[in-house]
Formats: sequence, C-alpha cells, structure tokens
Amino acid sequence: MGAEAALAFASSPPQFPRSIYSGVVVLGYKGKYHHAVMGGSKSHISVKNEMKPSTFSARIATDIPLNESLEVSFDQYLTHRSRVFKAIFPDKRRSKRLNEEEWRIHMLPINFLFLTVWPVVDMRLRYKTQGKDYPAGVPVDTTMVLELNVTRWELQGLDNNFQPSHFTLAVQGILYPDRSRVRSRLKGDLEMKMSCVLPPVLSLVPQDALQGVAELVLKRLVENMKHKVNGSLLNDFAEFKRESGRRHTPSTQ
Repeated sequence: MGAEAALAFASSPPQFPRSIYSGVVVLGYKGKYHHAVMGGSKSHISVKNEMKPSTFSARIATDIPLNESLEVSFDQYLTHRSRVFKAIFPDKRRSKRLNEEEWRIHMLPINFLFLTVWPVVDMRLRYKTQGKDYPAGVPVDTTMVLELNVTRWELQGLDNNFQPSHFTLAVQGILYPDRSRVRSRLKGDLEMKMSCVLPPVLSLVPQDALQGVAELVLKRLVENMKHKVNGSLLNDFAEFKRESGRRHTPSTQ
C-alpha cells in the first residue's frame, strides 16, 4: 500500500500543520524528558517486549548556490548560533533557549490516525571546524560544519492505553559550505528515524498502512526543514551580509 493509499485507510485522516514545529515524532511516552544515549542523537525508552519494533525513516539533502562575499563568509554567519536557530525555527512563542547550544521547542500537535500528541524537543546546534569529528561524507577540508541534533524529548497527550512499550527517536542534520568549485554551494543533509512497538489497541491496523502514514509524516517534516534552509536561512544570511557591510562602511560627513 502506497503513502496516499495509506492515508485513505485511516478512519480519521491525519492532519499535517504547515509549521516547521509540526512534528518530529509520531508516537511515544507521556511524562518526563528522555535523554539521548551516548554516541548519537537518539532518545530511547525500552521495556522487554517480544514484538518486533516498527521502524520509519525519512532523509533529504540540499545542494544550492551560496552567495558569499569577500568580506563576509558563511562561516561567520554560522557562529551566530542564536540567529541561525531563529532563522530555522522562527516562532519565538514556541521556543526557549536552555544554554549556549540548546533550545527547547514546543511543537504543534500531530494527528496520527486517531491519536494526537504534543511533542516537546530539545534541539542542539553545534558547529565543528578543522576537520575534527566531522560526520561521514563531509570533506575534511570543509572549513565549518553545523550539526543539528535532538538531545531530549517529551511527548504529551497520550493515554496509558496508547503508550508503546518501546520507542526510539533519532534526528541528525548537517549544514556546511562547499567551496570546491568556482562558486560556493550550501550542502546539507537531514535524517529522521523512529522505531516503536505499537500498543495492542493499534495491532489491528495493517503494517503497510502505518508505514505509509508515518513515513509520509516524516517526509513532509524533512521537506519543510529543507524549505526553511533554502528560504529563510539564506535570506537571513543575505541580511547578515548587508548588516556587516553597513558596520564596516566608513561614515561620510
């Protein structure tokens, strides 16, 4: 069953809010924050269960022209973490800065079949330089890489009967300037993975229907993120260049 047919299967079709905040996870636990395990941006809860988890994922890449200038590089822009975050997640009412690298984002509710959840995630923005600990696939001569990871999460609104016995969430994104050609380009990659053992009340829903709906949700999420990077982030970088130019322009009196 394809993604569109899966949507038709649901008795109450899922709604997909347009906001970038509308969904990183689909099903999960209600309660305390859950921390990422060591070695990656994966939040994990596990209870002994013989059922095999259902796994859903979506991945998308970006590769677009990057208009840098001799005076202002994209590297300089990336060091302004707060500004970069606001360009990607512009709704100030739904986000709060926790520390130098992390923000808490209250996302809009997600409707999945007949369930509704309210995700809250902690997003970390961290940049790396000089080829140290670069993600796989990034050239070591790249001057700077920005990483986006979900480090903690909380899902609100699920009744106990709908809590899965196992749930994992992994979100990882990268963004970096590529200057290997005559003109600079902005490259990036975003991947979301979700794994869960569905509660018994959902056992009658066909697996291919769940797969189609869940992966369509994740696909629209990463496409929305790509749109934010290709649009508002580059627009804000252009504004950053103009502001930097005005600061360095000598006064003529």
